[in-house]
Amino acid sequence: MGSSVRFAVLGPLIAEAGRGPLDLKGPRHRAVLARLLIARGRVVPVDRLVDDLWDDPPDGAVGAIQTFIAALRRALEPDRPPRTPAQLLVTTGGGYALRAEEVDAWRFEEAVTKSAGLAPAEALSLVDEALGLWRGPAYAEFADQGWARAEIARLDELRLLAVERRADALLGLGRAAEAVPDLEAHTGAHPLRENGWRLLALALYRAGRQGDALAALRRARQALADELGVDPGPDLRELETGILAQAPELRSAAPGSGTLVGRDGELARLVEAAGRAPLVLISGEAGAGKTAVAEAFTAEMEARGWSTAWGVNPEHEGVPAAWPLTRILDALEIAPPAEPNRFQWHRAVRERLAARGKLLLVLDDLHWAGEETLALLSALVTDPLPGPVLIVATYRSTDVAPALAGFLGRIARAEPVRIYLGGLPADAVPALVRATTGRDIDAGTARTIHQRSGGNPFFVRELARVLDTGGALSAVPPGVRDVVRYRVAQLPDAVQAVLRQAAVIGTEVDLDLLPGDALDALELAAERGFLVEHGPGRFRFAHALVRDTLYQDLSRSRRARLHARIGEAIERLRPGDVAALAHHFLLAEAPAAVRYARAAAEDAERRFAPHEAARLWQAALDHADRRAPADADGGAAAGVPERLELIMGLVRALAVAGELDRARKHRAEALTLAEQVGDPALTARVLAAFDVPAIWTAHDDPELAQRIADVTERTLDALPPGEDAVRARLLATLALELRNTAGDRGPRAAREAEALARRLDDPALLAFALNARFMQSFERAGLAPERARIGRELVELARRHELVAFEVLGHLVLMQAASALADFPAADRHAQAADELGEKHEIPLVGVFTQWYRAMRTSAAGRPAEAAYRAAAARLAGTGMSGVDSGILGFALLCDRLQRGADPGHDLDFGAYEPWCRPVVADDGSEIPPSPRDLLFEARTCLHALVAIRRGDRATMARLHAELLPAAGELAGAGSGLLTLGPVSRYLDELARHSA
Repeated sequence: MGSSVRFAVLGPLIAEAGRGPLDLKGPRHRAVLARLLIARGRVVPVDRLVDDLWDDPPDGAVGAIQTFIAALRRALEPDRPPRTPAQLLVTTGGGYALRAEEVDAWRFEEAVTKSAGLAPAEALSLVDEALGLWRGPAYAEFADQGWARAEIARLDELRLLAVERRADALLGLGRAAEAVPDLEAHTGAHPLRENGWRLLALALYRAGRQGDALAALRRARQALADELGVDPGPDLRELETGILAQAPELRSAAPGSGTLVGRDGELARLVEAAGRAPLVLISGEAGAGKTAVAEAFTAEMEARGWSTAWGVNPEHEGVPAAWPLTRILDALEIAPPAEPNRFQWHRAVRERLAARGKLLLVLDDLHWAGEETLALLSALVTDPLPGPVLIVATYRSTDVAPALAGFLGRIARAEPVRIYLGGLPADAVPALVRATTGRDIDAGTARTIHQRSGGNPFFVRELARVLDTGGALSAVPPGVRDVVRYRVAQLPDAVQAVLRQAAVIGTEVDLDLLPGDALDALELAAERGFLVEHGPGRFRFAHALVRDTLYQDLSRSRRARLHARIGEAIERLRPGDVAALAHHFLLAEAPAAVRYARAAAEDAERRFAPHEAARLWQAALDHADRRAPADADGGAAAGVPERLELIMGLVRALAVAGELDRARKHRAEALTLAEQVGDPALTARVLAAFDVPAIWTAHDDPELAQRIADVTERTLDALPPGEDAVRARLLATLALELRNTAGDRGPRAAREAEALARRLDDPALLAFALNARFMQSFERAGLAPERARIGRELVELARRHELVAFEVLGHLVLMQAASALADFPAADRHAQAADELGEKHEIPLVGVFTQWYRAMRTSAAGRPAEAAYRAAAARLAGTGMSGVDSGILGFALLCDRLQRGADPGHDLDFGAYEPWCRPVVADDGSEIPPSPRDLLFEARTCLHALVAIRRGDRATMARLHAELLPAAGELAGAGSGLLTLGPVSRYLDELARHSA
């Protein structure tokens, strides 16, 4: 049947179809529908419906039910023809049934059931999706109805189970801290669910909060005693015993925490230290993976026959003296002597440990240790224990309090092995992401994660989870945000204030831009691991995520004020730093923003950073548009020249950056605006501003091209004498816009533009004019050598004068020309050179052409190329190059099949190439038009030749032979760099033979 109506009951009752929510009429109508949904497709007799809807049914209740049903049918199936039976709400067996297929409660139940036994990552995804279906209490408006209570209770129980399944999955993934908040709420609302308490205590323990875990178990015991008069069950009792004993099996073995990535060297040093050093100190910032390294080392030593014991120093106050060590000793059954003094106690511990054989003691989070713990540890280390006993202690290098600093000084003479965990190397990031989420990432994503995290394993894992849930890597993960906020809150207020100002400056912090007394604050922030000093007066945030958290926690108003203040400081100190000035004044929304954004965009263009230039031109344009109403004292045309220059700057940058659709839209907008003003000089500047290289001979927007050509001709006529540079640009523009059209105006304009550019000795202008000459070098077949000459000059000129875009163009022209001449080694070199420039300068469209070239190269070698062509076509889609894209895949595949003697088939879409390709596949006798003079002239003409030979059209064969003869030494179509039909000579021979 396939009903399109979806029902939602996990909250207020809703029915919706493709056109949105359906009108379910009054409360009784809704109650009937809910009652039928609870029946899950089973028939509900009419008398049962009457009894359920009314405590005291009125006369005519059955008729009322029938009225409700009729109204519901109209709402649920509005398009059902009159007098046809209902398909969704049906009458059967003296009652009614709802044949629903899509009900959120059913989906929820299925997901929760399916989650049992799945891997943690799969279970979490499934349960998260299921819980997301809840919009409020199930069947919310019918909670007081007896017929609904059992179903409501059943669904509520399933929801509680789903919450616990979700927590269990998080624990399985090593995300214990993330599970705690929901479990706290869960146990608070449902204190008799022992599994909820078990999960909460385990999550707290794995999050390093042993004291809180034990407190949670005490609360569970109290709740069960108060409400039911019973003790906790065996699961809770066993968990409590395990926590008190620091049982190794309670530690997480999940990929997110226990899996060690990128620390092989550190682990090897730990193994080497066993048996020869009394103490190993593992330090690093929060999240560096100190505990994970210690856990991996513990597993390694247990496998080697060592006994191990763990102690975690709790963060909060109020715990007994020497708590972690005494817990370890309890686990090892080493009891203190009766009423010991410190000396006796330390000596007793030494004696008992020495008798235990190969023993590894791990003290985690030593930065929170109290005096008694440090004193006992110092006594054990400074006078080495006899026998193989190794103590491993971890601490945060950014949280060295005076007590810990004193301890580190005292034990220095024992020469402990010191292992500092810095950030992971970039090549370890993919493995850690895979271990955390089960997914692989590409090299670019790995670089981004490494840059934002600084290699901190905790930050890497949190970013991996953001990525796994579809979030943006530019976001700050909630777990990271919470950690950073907590750590910042421990700093003095004055240091916090300076850090926030530093965050507004950016990841790189210049002391000169901060208040005069900021150095002390920056030094303390560096000591605590927030900053790194990398030069006199120059600091850097240790992690971009730390800076982003501080910055995002500022209000928009405060950010704007601070950006303005910093921008003014940069104006005084470094007035030439236009990129920084643009950044700060734009974010401050200051009047100077447009001026600096424009200067920064022009600088980015000079450095050939097109994406940055496009962003800055757009920002300048947006800011100018916001200011326009307040600055429009000069009338309708006020600000138009500035706006046009901003638009054309944006057009240039967008075109080079590969955003061709946006570039064309803005170019048309600029042309319209310039024509409205009616100033020829202004129109000339707008037209001349678009000096972006072009490689393809068909227009993406022919109407816009003709419009630009017409305006350019009129502007040339109005141009005063002496404006040779402008004239040359306009002539080159005209030649480019007239490409692929008949007549001699385009070639004449290109030649004149080249002559003017050479006389003016302007390298950029000459490169643009040579591009125009290339576009007008298709008046006959066989001109690949001429295009090769143009390409060589372009490459040499552009390389000499750092004109990157035209250097890329030159290599692509040479790739095409060499392909036409069957010099594929040379074509390969130029394709590689273009790719290297495109990758270095982030020019995305370069790879489109080189990928098509490589598919064509495969076809030219006689190998099947269809898969390569389809991959190239997928990359071409969405680029905005409709002049290339329209039917090119079908044309290329036809050529490939003909080359290999395969059946051309009837499955290809030829788009704009239909008049030349279709007659080859299915000749219907239609007239074939002459080919446009462009990159595909020889290929179209050879297809035409095949059809003329088949038809026996000698006159056409003679004409085509004459047209193709100058290209006798070339490969048909290969000059496009996209496809080929093989040697032109083959078609010339066939034409000569059949026309004789």
